[in-house]
Amino acid sequence: MRNINIKNVSIGDDFPVCIVFECGPTHSGLSSAKRLVDIACDSGVKCIKFQMLCANKLVSDKKQLFKYSILKNKTTGETQEVDEPLYDILSRRQLNKEEWTELANYINLKNMIFICTVLHLEDISFLKEIGCDSLKIASADIDYVPILEAAARSGLNVQIDTGSSSLEEILFAVKVLESNGCKSLIIHHCPTGYPARLESINIKMIKTLKDIFPKYPIAFSDHTPDADMDIAAITQGVNLVEKTITENRMTKSVEHIFSLENDQINNFVKRIKDLEIALGSYERKFSKEQVEKTKLIRRSAHTVRPIMKGEIIDNKKICFMRPGTGFSSPTWIKMNKSSDFFANKDLPEGHILKEDDLTTTP
Repeated sequence: MRNINIKNVSIGDDFPVCIVFECGPTHSGLSSAKRLVDIACDSGVKCIKFQMLCANKLVSDKKQLFKYSILKNKTTGETQEVDEPLYDILSRRQLNKEEWTELANYINLKNMIFICTVLHLEDISFLKEIGCDSLKIASADIDYVPILEAAARSGLNVQIDTGSSSLEEILFAVKVLESNGCKSLIIHHCPTGYPARLESINIKMIKTLKDIFPKYPIAFSDHTPDADMDIAAITQGVNLVEKTITENRMTKSVEHIFSLENDQINNFVKRIKDLEIALGSYERKFSKEQVEKTKLIRRSAHTVRPIMKGEIIDNKKICFMRPGTGFSSPTWIKMNKSSDFFANKDLPEGHILKEDDLTTTP
């Protein structure tokens, strides 16, 4: 069974979909990060995610360009393509260790789960020390064996983004994690693109991942606006959805364009919860209220004329009408195959036949 616990949050097939709000790409420093924590906490969501990195240690070519879209006009939806050095983009996400410690303490005070993408080996022990609850491996590091091994050995929950990875690469990463002692793992289906193109989302891949990895929760990391793709993913059985939030979608930086703003977040959470209620169960279950309402529209055996005590009750003396609070048609047919029935008291026309109206002796 694909059920796990991260602190006080249970994730898996037996539990509601876990919502994670991603703030790593959209904060602009410690104060901004804390405001995003507040926004997420106020929505009732228990899990929040950031990204710990050092641009100097990650990018060798400081002029390497990265292309993404920004929102120019919220009303018209006008967008603009932007080319910017990847180094500059990543530098905006950096916090120093003192700031990370303060942010982790702030998240803990809010009683939230702290998830963090880790990109450098030496940061794993630090994140564990300050109270990180779950380490995430970026899709770009799906084949970076040292960080997979170190994350597995940390004893923390590990999440992996699969991005544009092949199935062989995903299987390889999971094998590395398992062989190094990882007991708690979440596998993300993560479409590529900022925002993701419809052709790249491939929601059906979720079922493939569920079939291949029956032990582990499957998640969906969304790179599209609004909730449509998250809803589609949940109908395919994901156990967790990760959605980026921002203070302003028009911020001129990557990922803001498809993020949720404060006034959208509560509606997003409500839509997810409403969907889960509507999805219901694989079993055909009805509440007591539903059963009683159903009886009102079903048919049951009624007398078509007065019947005297001791008189045989055959099919010519009954009809099937609403409500269905007496003998249903299948029940009456089965009863008549086994025995004849007689009225044990005078019955008026239009009477709904019940068990205490009948006897098997004249």
